[in-house]
Amino acid sequence: MANALSALIADSSRVFVMGHKFPDLDTVGAAAGICAIARKRGIPAYIVHEPGHSPGEIMTVQLAALPEYSKVFLSPEDALVFMDSGTLLVIVDTNRPENVQAPSLLESCNRVAVIDHHRRAASYVTAAAFNFHEPFASSACELVTELIQYIMEPVDLLRLEAEALMAGIVLDTKNFTLSTGGRTFEAAAFLRRSGADTSEVKKLFQNNLAGTIARYDIIRNAYLYRDELAVAKVNEAVGQVTAAQAADELLNILGISASFVLFPDGDRIVISARSIGETNVQVIMEKLGGGGNSATAGAQLTGVTLDEAAKRLITAINQYFEDE
Repeated sequence: MANALSALIADSSRVFVMGHKFPDLDTVGAAAGICAIARKRGIPAYIVHEPGHSPGEIMTVQLAALPEYSKVFLSPEDALVFMDSGTLLVIVDTNRPENVQAPSLLESCNRVAVIDHHRRAASYVTAAAFNFHEPFASSACELVTELIQYIMEPVDLLRLEAEALMAGIVLDTKNFTLSTGGRTFEAAAFLRRSGADTSEVKKLFQNNLAGTIARYDIIRNAYLYRDELAVAKVNEAVGQVTAAQAADELLNILGISASFVLFPDGDRIVISARSIGETNVQVIMEKLGGGGNSATAGAQLTGVTLDEAAKRLITAINQYFEDE
């Protein structure tokens, strides 16, 4: 797989890397890893990026400050202008065309590669020239690191690239406690040899005081459903990062195997779902038009109130357990 991707990149005029909407640290880290591979092959690479607050923005800002990344981040509009017949578009951390940051860019490119660890849904990117899809992998960063090991030496990675990849693995494994295998730790070991500082990675997950207070307010208002599921409704907009962190935090409570946090965001209701047990939150979120993986998933509902969204969530949960 590594040789195939390396050859595909080497045969390209340029590489665009794009993840899912509202990119997290796994998306940003995987994108940085692809840029590193392209740099090794001497091919210019760009990350398609829309400015705005997102879970991965802190790493995006740090990468953009590097000389090697000063011109790497590109808007979808500029990417469409620069695209030519030799452009390779690498999709990371999603396999659903409607979930990518710029669907029009995907539709316009005839050379596409996909690297993802999420379960394939009803819709997925078809006719990809390269498809590295491993639902049992911990993260997109694990998959990209695995490819990097066969293409580059540890010294070829920038320290911040190694930390970005490590952060993606830490995020999706909940600090190496979920969805981990031998390959996960091999990837982490390679990134350590590449200079990743775990203390710097830990800082990426720190919160300010206001965010911490908001997170615990969400937890305080959660209630139990079916004995081991925690559901929290938030009446005001708290931000997807805070909601996701609250959903993670709920799993630290004894007896809770899955958590769901609902909150308004503009004209939509967003649901952040997490699991550490046998409950597959991806399947539940897919019933609501969302997706993710078995441990981390989400959905966005439009045209409904918060209470209506909560009722639809409960219905989806009940359907899930009836189907089991």
